[in-house]
Amino acid sequence: MGKIQISWCVICFVCSLILNLLLVSDRMYVGGKWELSWSRRAAEEGEAAAAVECSGHGRAFLDGLDVDGIPECECNSCYVGSDCSQISSDCVADADSGDALFLEPFWMQNAASSAMLVAGWHRMSYEFKNQSLISSVLENQIRKLHTAVGNAVTQGRFIVFGTGSIQLLNAAVHALSQENSSVPAKVVASVPFYQNNSDSSLNFIEIVTAPNNPDGQMNKALLQGPYVKAIHDLVYYWPHFTAIPAPADEDIMLFSLSKFTGHAGTRFGWAVIKDEAVYQRMSTYVELNTLGTSRDAQLRAFKLLKVVMERSGRGIFEYGHSTMRNRWEKLSSAISVSERFSLQDIPPQYCNFFQTVRAASPAYGWLKCEREEDKECYRVLKKAGIIGRDGTLFGVGSSYVRLSLTKTQDDFDMLLHKINKLVAKEDDMQARSTM
Repeated sequence: MGKIQISWCVICFVCSLILNLLLVSDRMYVGGKWELSWSRRAAEEGEAAAAVECSGHGRAFLDGLDVDGIPECECNSCYVGSDCSQISSDCVADADSGDALFLEPFWMQNAASSAMLVAGWHRMSYEFKNQSLISSVLENQIRKLHTAVGNAVTQGRFIVFGTGSIQLLNAAVHALSQENSSVPAKVVASVPFYQNNSDSSLNFIEIVTAPNNPDGQMNKALLQGPYVKAIHDLVYYWPHFTAIPAPADEDIMLFSLSKFTGHAGTRFGWAVIKDEAVYQRMSTYVELNTLGTSRDAQLRAFKLLKVVMERSGRGIFEYGHSTMRNRWEKLSSAISVSERFSLQDIPPQYCNFFQTVRAASPAYGWLKCEREEDKECYRVLKKAGIIGRDGTLFGVGSSYVRLSLTKTQDDFDMLLHKINKLVAKEDDMQARSTM
């Protein structure tokens, strides 16, 4: 009898131990499935914010202002009111920013797979376990991504993470500059900045952006010689903005989440580098500048890339290219009937990713005011209620203005509305002149 009582005590102790382990674990096993415990509140808060109705013209965010604990709507441009249901009567079309918010609906369609809950104790250290500042699983995911898309060679290359592509650009310029040189290197980026420079003994660092911001052209390096080095900014070299005819294989190639997934606020970018010495100098620059990239940003990038890779990128790029192509076609159609304005020409091109010839889908419209009296093009558009980016900021004449096509659907619809009204005025002016 004594042995039986001891055995029951042991069984009860073991059962109690298992129950306590389940209760203090991050999840509970109830009814044949795992239930949330400590993460439940965070999940409920996230769901509550996502459920706030903003009439389809805004969003509520966990870190936004709130009323009685409920997040307020943050309205898109031109919309006001507590639920963003009212349109502003004096609204202007803001086509200045390059925010890739056109991808927001894609991420809403993939809400469950792209959601992320971060524990308060997640990656609190400066470094990962191997004393590295970069996540090895994220690095591997980036290499798989480029292989699937076919836009960059990564085999046998080094990868550096940065706080967006701007930090990496600074790191690359630092790495390519000669140490202890009495003559600093000149950093140039497309004409007209260096077209009259004929001194071949100077050190040059050429920044090559492809597709180019603002005109969407596939720029090539123009300077050659032993004193010339190049940095290739490829943040727009993705299938939603351009055809991918072949993988880029340059000495330094820069990419970022901002234009790829649309998550500009995450501030995450990466560089693919051929030369180990350059890689070491860039890594040292980033380490001394910011002690690496935020662990939270790396986690979010990893989560987003996992979603992208579910269909080898076809989901996001089919959606992205379709949206941008549609916007470009509508803007081009509106401008095509004008004698006052014109847009850049981007011919169709074969894309290895889509395995077909694909139409243009640039991030920006590079608009030119054709008339001499409209040479201050930015002012002409501003008077018509359109805010673009002045061409003088890109080193060209004031007859050009960049129009962003990447923002929300509300932003694009307002831009198109204002453009149509502006072009229609040409017909009115011609009619008056013939009376």
